[in-house]
Amino acid sequence: MLPRVLEPEAMDTPAEASNYDAMDHSVVNAQFVADFRAAHGSCRRGEILDMGTGPARIPVALCQADPLARVLAIDLADHMLKVAHANIQAAGLSRRIRLVRGDAKHLAQPDGAFEGVVSNTLIHHIPHPGPALAEMARLVAPGGTLLVRDLARPTDLATLTELVKTYAGAESPAAQALFHASLHAALTIDEVRSLLNGLGLAFDSLTMTSDRHWTWLWRRPKER
Repeated sequence: MLPRVLEPEAMDTPAEASNYDAMDHSVVNAQFVADFRAAHGSCRRGEILDMGTGPARIPVALCQADPLARVLAIDLADHMLKVAHANIQAAGLSRRIRLVRGDAKHLAQPDGAFEGVVSNTLIHHIPHPGPALAEMARLVAPGGTLLVRDLARPTDLATLTELVKTYAGAESPAAQALFHASLHAALTIDEVRSLLNGLGLAFDSLTMTSDRHWTWLWRRPKER
């Protein structure tokens, strides 16, 4: 089994933020938004929390797809938040997307504060992601939806290298190196399942949803 090799928890240099935003994630971002909307339905005039928003491409795509969507987007990296602010401004969505610097492992919002919680490719940045997963579940309102997606670490270096070639072969060398490091830092689906089991969280809906992604979809039961 390929060992996990951690990368920095926060991508907090101008080069890291700009290099990441320059990569073409449009297809996977659109699929993420479509999957959330299929599970959650139309937004309900509450607020969606995006944990580890990066350059805020997913909040922008969600708000463009759903006129009722409002998003609180958090990230730990100041330079990434600057890129996110520029992207939100360019999309004309500053009234519907709020940006806040925050740590996904601990937020001040009360239990059940959000009608939905989403997170895409955050978990592999966190050395010990259990608290972040628990925090995501805590913040989902009754009847709300949680969608977490991240990269899955391959079993061997040859497979990792082939994934980089397939999905980042047309990107810059810096972007290819970034994707390589992210795959190496990712968890396997079995490691995620073990984490969720240890936290007492349901993992029946934890599945591999591509050759390089696992997805955890969970709905908090409605109050009776």
